[in-house]
Amino acid sequence: MSTTEKFYLSVDGILEMFNSLTGHRITHPVLQSTALVQVAPQHPKVPNISKAGMGIIKTVTGRWRDQDKRVVASRSSSSGSRQDSTDRLPKRSMDLLELGLIKPKNCHRIVVLGAPNVGKTNILHRFLGKEFEERYEPTSEDFHRKLFHIGGEAYQIDLLDAASERNFPAKRRLSILTGDTFLLVFSLDDRDSFNEVCELLDQIKAAKAKLLKLKHPARIPTVICGNKADSEAPRAVRRCEVTDILGDDGAYFETSARDGTGLDGVFGALANLGGLPDETSPSRHQIISIPTYQSLCIGQRGKRGSRTRGIGASCAAMDPLARRPSFTSDLRLVLRSSTTHKKSERCQIQ
Repeated sequence: MSTTEKFYLSVDGILEMFNSLTGHRITHPVLQSTALVQVAPQHPKVPNISKAGMGIIKTVTGRWRDQDKRVVASRSSSSGSRQDSTDRLPKRSMDLLELGLIKPKNCHRIVVLGAPNVGKTNILHRFLGKEFEERYEPTSEDFHRKLFHIGGEAYQIDLLDAASERNFPAKRRLSILTGDTFLLVFSLDDRDSFNEVCELLDQIKAAKAKLLKLKHPARIPTVICGNKADSEAPRAVRRCEVTDILGDDGAYFETSARDGTGLDGVFGALANLGGLPDETSPSRHQIISIPTYQSLCIGQRGKRGSRTRGIGASCAAMDPLARRPSFTSDLRLVLRSSTTHKKSERCQIQ
């Protein structure tokens, strides 16, 4: 064999040599540095590995074996009379429609829009049963799914806080077109935030009218919040101004996400406009865990008369693994909605 040359190879290089020798495709964070190995350029497919390279590979495999032993030991020690709570959590998001546990008419999406720092996230937290958060962090995009069991029927409410879409008109338009009900939020001490809500309302009406092929702007189920009613700052927007400008375009409430003022009315109006039971309001149901909810729905489906109302107390659960559906799925939803009203016509997002 001719003289070999020395190269400094990256982690990927070491893994490639190991893979060629063992026939396994592996990666592992233990290999975080480079190693000095020798490779014969005449035989690139079967490299000549130096003792240092072989030592690294042996060290890695040894550590993996030790780690596997520790994992097995920790699992056996924790599997006593009580199972770890994380083992009981679902492995994926619980889509009731996909699982056949819900009627399509009981699936609802609420789209939340408004200027930054007006309290949208904290209003959503109140609906989800969470506490008010004092520290402000700009929201890129939040998607939540709350599952209800009311009167023997299952309901699925998706909440989309599309805060980051202000600078992406096409993306915002798609979010608007997928919404069933809209929650528009402005701050009572910020006139510009109210002006943005007025613009949003016009955009929503125009987008829905185009989707449904209407000659006039559509009437949209909308709830408008003038938030921060508890603020000591001077008011920039008065109630009479809001009602004069908005007219009958939406239900208006002055709220405080901090102390909960007015939020019961907001959640009740969202339920009423969306054709949902009043028990979807946070004060009208109890919160249960997602495994309990899943067992309840599956058990209810297996019984005759499962559609009988009045079975059990109203309850709800948060889906911890819920993620916003892909844009492809949203686009299909929009196109399906469009063809329902006008066949053979397509909906243009942009």
